[in-house]
Amino acid sequence: MIEEKYPAVYILANRYRGTIYVGVTSRLYVRVGEHKAKGLGGFTARYSVSRLVWYEHQATMEEAIRREKNIKAWKRAWKIKAIEARNPDWLDLHDDIDMIGTLQPPRQQQR
Repeated sequence: MIEEKYPAVYILANRYRGTIYVGVTSRLYVRVGEHKAKGLGGFTARYSVSRLVWYEHQATMEEAIRREKNIKAWKRAWKIKAIEARNPDWLDLHDDIDMIGTLQPPRQQQR
């Protein structure tokens, strides 16, 4: 059985306007579950950062990685603004992941 992969960029938090983490994955539901179980160790386990507060799917993994790097470079205030535009109460979106609703169109290749 071949597992479907859907590249996504995501932001986790430990609480409303708390510590945030930006990541990228091809299996969002599974990856967030790993963060919740503290199975990945590191920063997210140390600071209990496991609430999925924002995400968007990309057409390719390359685009997802590019978007993740872009978002990581943002100021904290910009990340908060992006989260609150879609999720003003910082609810955990893990059980309501919508791959189609957050799929970003492929970007045009620059020459």
